[in-house]
Amino acid sequence: MLFLCAMVGLAGFVDAAAGGGGLIALPAYMAVGLPMHYVYGCNKLSSAVGTTFSTARFFKNGALELKVGLAAAAVSFLGSALASQVVLLLPDASLKLILLVMLPVAAGIILTRRDLTGPDRPALRDGAGKWWKAAAIGFFIGGYDGLIGPGTGTFAILAFCVLMGYDLRSASGNAKLLNLASNYASVITMVTAGKVLYAVALPAAVFGIIGHLLGSGMALKKGVKFIRPMMLCVLVLLLADMVAELFA
Repeated sequence: MLFLCAMVGLAGFVDAAAGGGGLIALPAYMAVGLPMHYVYGCNKLSSAVGTTFSTARFFKNGALELKVGLAAAAVSFLGSALASQVVLLLPDASLKLILLVMLPVAAGIILTRRDLTGPDRPALRDGAGKWWKAAAIGFFIGGYDGLIGPGTGTFAILAFCVLMGYDLRSASGNAKLLNLASNYASVITMVTAGKVLYAVALPAAVFGIIGHLLGSGMALKKGVKFIRPMMLCVLVLLLADMVAELFA
């Protein structure tokens, strides 16, 4: 149990700054022998609780535009619901191949786009157009979450930064709100289905809260110098995981 709690805490730290905490938390829950449905249920609960605290911290520090984040979060439900239907029609290998194409592209954007390391660019979200952009981000990120899942937060940060001109710090804050809505929607489903072991999920959630608070604190303090390399690490881990599964 101590191993699990430590890993969930580490996952919270990574997730709060750059997304992708599930890459650490899910294998940890699996390692203690939980059935897969309970793995997902416990992970969603601990992740949702931790994300609540990191989202609140970003908001408190002015690194989250509430209306934009809420708009994206609301539309993400639709994208996720539609993608969940599509995923039933696609073979598992096809989904992994899609991700294998997307990951190097995302890494290339992080490495080559100088605007990712620059200041906030509000001109990219002037007028009513910003609501369409927020809705598009919510729809496609929600769709990605429903279709594939891992690394959703990382891609959300990239989208807010590239498409709407937020600096990485604020993009990370907006992405947290989008993830928060998605997490709690999943929690409701898992709790209703009886797929959460509270004796496991709640202690892990405490460590997840600690990780999220530490990770969000570092992201807010260090900004792009911390968030950018963390995002690259998440993408490398995700790529390695997908390659290993494809050739296992």
